[in-house]
Amino acid sequence: MTARRTASRGARSAGGSGSGSRSSRLSVDDWIEAAFDLLVREGVTGVKITRLCEDLGVTKGSFYWHFTDIDHLMKAVADRWCAIQNETLLALKETTSIPGDQRLEAMAVQLMSQRGWAVEVAVRDWARTDAQVADSVARLDNQVFDVVQSTLLDLGFDAEEARLRSGVLVYAGVGFLHARGHLPDPTIDEVRQVFALLTSRD
Repeated sequence: MTARRTASRGARSAGGSGSGSRSSRLSVDDWIEAAFDLLVREGVTGVKITRLCEDLGVTKGSFYWHFTDIDHLMKAVADRWCAIQNETLLALKETTSIPGDQRLEAMAVQLMSQRGWAVEVAVRDWARTDAQVADSVARLDNQVFDVVQSTLLDLGFDAEEARLRSGVLVYAGVGFLHARGHLPDPTIDEVRQVFALLTSRD
């Protein structure tokens, strides 16, 4: 499930709906989903009221029914993204109950299944100019690092080895985000081989 779809589902409780024209039926959820789509396609600077209205086929009156301005919408998008990240953090913490030799793969599957790569790259770019989003991204990155480091410690590496190998794995994951689409995607077997290489004590 992509982050955008998760965001849409989570935002439905905040949205309103009505009858009649398409614009009266649009909810907060619809606007957040459209903003995520535009964010992925054009980056945060491309998310404009006019463009959103064009994509949704409505007038600006529909937008202003739910939001006072574009900043109000982007705050809602940021709130939804942070909620998604909090769910991911909780899921990561649950992996600590898994045996160390299985934990890294389980964590990778968890992250890859819950987050759309295109959304992730767009949000990381957005984090350069939005403190709330930057804090959410930083908290997730640090949690990932902590879980990886804890796993390597459980596997018998000393503190320095665990820290260095954790850095390699986490930076490789971030690099994969930005290189995806330009370089070949690793298969799950290749991911397992990387984990085996970096967790081997030979």
